[in-house]
Amino acid sequence: MFQVMLFLHIIGAMALGFYLVLPFVFGAVSKLSLAAQEGTLSAVKSLNRFAQIGLVIQLLTGGYLVGKGNYSVLWMVVVVILFLVIGALGGVMAKPLKQAIGSIRENKKITAEAGKLRTLGMLLSVSVILISFLMVYSTII
Repeated sequence: MFQVMLFLHIIGAMALGFYLVLPFVFGAVSKLSLAAQEGTLSAVKSLNRFAQIGLVIQLLTGGYLVGKGNYSVLWMVVVVILFLVIGALGGVMAKPLKQAIGSIRENKKITAEAGKLRTLGMLLSVSVILISFLMVYSTII
């Protein structure tokens, strides 16, 4: 059973890998035509929903794996906090994405939303890198 849960945990982690490229996507989206911007942001919106499902898989399988492992309390607290940060940032990102897509459909610029999305994308990327580092080096703290 442990191997199955580990496999599912890795599948969930791959769903979160999308967050690693967000700073690059949001950095380049303003250079695209309006139609391309709408398509890109719609794809990001769908992938964000997919990553949120990956987070649920991470929560369920991670809970099982922590129960079977020997981890420090500090490591568990830091990982849970990072997990919550990733979930919150992914959820918060949904509103500016909807607003940006709505603005594009009305042929308006997305300057305010673009700044928010770049910031959220960078924070998400850093959080996923940090939690991945702690998963690989679980004995560091």
